[in-house]
Amino acid sequence: MLKIALLAPAGAMHRFSGSFGKSLHYAPLTLTTLAALVPEDIDADVVIYDETAGKIPLDIDADLIGITCITGTAPRCYAYADYFRKKGITVFMGGVHPSMLPDEAAQHSDVVFTGFSEQTFPQFLHDYVSGKYNKFYHQNCDFSIENRPHPRRELLNKKRYITINTVEAIRGCCHTCSFCAYPAAFGKKVYKRPVKDVIAEIEALGSRHVLFPDVNLITDKKYAIELFNAMIPLKVIWLGLVTSSIGIDDELMKVFRKSGCKGLLIGFESITQESQKYIHKGVNRVDSYIDLMKRLHDNGILVQGCFAFGGDEEDESVFDRTVEMVVKAKIDLPRYSILTPFPKTEYYAQLEREGRIIERNWAMYDVQHCVYQPKKMTKEQLEAGTDRAWRETYSNKNIIKRLAPFNHSIWLSLPVNMGYKGYADKWHKFGREVMCDNSDIPIL
Repeated sequence: MLKIALLAPAGAMHRFSGSFGKSLHYAPLTLTTLAALVPEDIDADVVIYDETAGKIPLDIDADLIGITCITGTAPRCYAYADYFRKKGITVFMGGVHPSMLPDEAAQHSDVVFTGFSEQTFPQFLHDYVSGKYNKFYHQNCDFSIENRPHPRRELLNKKRYITINTVEAIRGCCHTCSFCAYPAAFGKKVYKRPVKDVIAEIEALGSRHVLFPDVNLITDKKYAIELFNAMIPLKVIWLGLVTSSIGIDDELMKVFRKSGCKGLLIGFESITQESQKYIHKGVNRVDSYIDLMKRLHDNGILVQGCFAFGGDEEDESVFDRTVEMVVKAKIDLPRYSILTPFPKTEYYAQLEREGRIIERNWAMYDVQHCVYQPKKMTKEQLEAGTDRAWRETYSNKNIIKRLAPFNHSIWLSLPVNMGYKGYADKWHKFGREVMCDNSDIPIL
């Protein structure tokens, strides 16, 4: 029997021992989907270790170890890969970061997957069993996410997540934000699962709660309307990610409400229109945020609003002004990050040309630390301001102001607010020394 272990290392802040509690974690799809793609003609035993939910053991008994890697976890992924390879285990690696920098990843793994791996992963397993496999497996030109098996959620410890009912419907986004690593790693094409496949997977869950982790559910309006109309008879409660353009589309808003939408993540990014232009996110209209929030609340929809500090048009005043707007608009679950130049993105290329990249350790590229020289403030001011924004937003006083008047959805919004309050209180503890420390992984 072929023994396969699939690993998802995590950065210090997001590790099970870091600052993210259970209320902030939903089950990822990458590893459970890979597990479901093991060909039926290969007798294999698969285990999954997600470091946001528990430890990755150092005594794994496996023939193959697969590691999914984003930029912020790359040094830790490489440390695990080096360790297990020294023990004689074949290691393969994929994800956003290896797709952008495959030659770098190849220094630490026996096999590197670039792009999406639904087709190439089964191919690699057949090659491995036959005794001859390639160093690189690149996404097929005829790639599709149709007719895909359901993720093997039973391999996860469901007690460690707020939900394991994550379902993918659409992959990709129609926007080209300059800072986004997604198109740099996977291209700009949008892939859609047949609506009947999505509905069948939701029905198989046997749950009234569903979370769509897709980066933009409304990147194809026609598809979104078809999908959510088909969900109406299911009578589920669902959460997902969209852009602020949801607020100007009556048809989408109506079908979202009728299909059971109770929460949306929206990338507001900044309270200044100049910053929206800077990062190429023209879909956002800053002067409409308060009206958008009222409209969503009137439709029974809570909002996680994401902001990224550090644009060239922003000075130190941006932190207090953002908190003021967030409280006034009653954004249910604000989340702050620092604008981060990921490799191979347009934003990274710009800052590199300008000589403003000041940090080369990928562990600091976790969107919570500054890795470049801002224009109108210092690195220290940007990080301190972000810390202050977190603490102010999640003070007891401002939590009450944002969530009042309390409604029927308080069961959803309050626990997650308390989770982020804990995160805000610990944010300042994760300096460079902590973020870059992988000494718990031995060097053989």
